[in-house]
Amino acid sequence: MKFVLILLCVFLSGCETVVQTAKEIGNDLPSPSFVKQPAPDPIWVQATGYAPISLQPGETRQQKVVMAMRASKLRAYQELVGVVHGQYIYGTTTVEDMVMQRDSFKAAVAGFVRGARVVKSYPVQDDTYATILEVDMAQLQRAWVE
Repeated sequence: MKFVLILLCVFLSGCETVVQTAKEIGNDLPSPSFVKQPAPDPIWVQATGYAPISLQPGETRQQKVVMAMRASKLRAYQELVGVVHGQYIYGTTTVEDMVMQRDSFKAAVAGFVRGARVVKSYPVQDDTYATILEVDMAQLQRAWVE
């Protein structure tokens, strides 16, 4: 029995319990270094919207011009959304007796554009107004990531 007790003491004396707290482990880790990446070069995308002046509601030519300015800006935004987010196209074709009877399609756009700016808004000829918008695609991408 004495021999077993001595043998047990010899075996247990070689064991050591390791206790380390989470704080000690955290202190041993290297500190994170955040390196701010430089902003990428801008990638400008432009879109132009047109609107007829004479078809706008209004009593005077000036009112119609203002409405055409607004309409051309909104149309330019619609074009810009189509460039940035793509367009949904739905089409149908009807064939009867191996002769095409009807072919139609519809297009739609939807999305957000932030940071677009008006490059130019100007009359074209006598009865049309145009607006050019542009947006930085790199800025849009950063906005989505953040």
